Amino acid sequence: MAGYVEMFNLGKTYDTPNGPAVIVEEFNLNMAKGEYVCLLGHSGCGKSTVLTMVAGLNEITNGGVVVANHEIEGPGPDRGVVFQSPCLMPWMTAMENVMLGVNQVYRHASKNDRRDLAAYYLTLVGLGNSLNVRASDLSQGMQQRVGIARAFALKPNMLLLDEPFGMLDSLTRMELQEILLKILVRDKVTTLMITHDVDEALFMSDRVVMMTNGPRARVGKIFKMPFRRPRVRAEVLEHVAYYALREDMIRFLEEQDHKKLQEDVAKHDATKRDDSQIQVDLDAEVTELV
Repeated sequence: MAGYVEMFNLGKTYDTPNGPAVIVEEFNLNMAKGEYVCLLGHSGCGKSTVLTMVAGLNEITNGGVVVANHEIEGPGPDRGVVFQSPCLMPWMTAMENVMLGVNQVYRHASKNDRRDLAAYYLTLVGLGNSLNVRASDLSQGMQQRVGIARAFALKPNMLLLDEPFGMLDSLTRMELQEILLKILVRDKVTTLMITHDVDEALFMSDRVVMMTNGPRARVGKIFKMPFRRPRVRAEVLEHVAYYALREDMIRFLEEQDHKKLQEDVAKHDATKRDDSQIQVDLDAEVTELV
């Protein structure tokens, strides 16, 4: 079934001295317009690889990505990206950082209109009184707000979030989660977010896509969230399905852990067997020489 965003047979392979390394293969996912999807999985499973391919920042080896009926070819303003680190110009003000993108995308708009747009989104994320403060003088949480405002100001068809709250304290993280959700509900922006946090995925998303271990990672299981929008944290935590879903998601991650452990043990045993065989061969050669 076609979607507003389509990832079909998406794959990424890197050439290495030991041969091709397949990081992601046959990754298939469709997203409806305005849907919020979280990618969840262990470190190294290929989550960021998928996101950077969708962003156009990482060349696609196999398959493709379609956003709003257009197959992507490299990065573009139709896809806004927010990374774990806000990546701001520290000598520029909050307004100037947001204006960098706005000036490029809306170059035909008047200067006042562009400034109004940047100020509007900075105000939405709670920085209305800090428009002219340099990024280097803002706290980490405030810098991340600037990054979110910068992405929304471009009015993208799709928002890509790479653990945007991972470096923040718990209170700031929860506050920014709710601010982000309010803007997303109002603007109906289709969103793909990477996270390691099961509770964050449950609270934020419409669906949670669990990824298998890498290499050759792919979609392992998909959970649909039954919680209504707009989300109220207390209601989500009290929902009858919350802890059952949480347990199922954690169980999937534990199964992936167990599978990886078994594979590591098998590799270790194979290496030991190879080493033993080498020693046997060496002993045999020494015996022949003697």
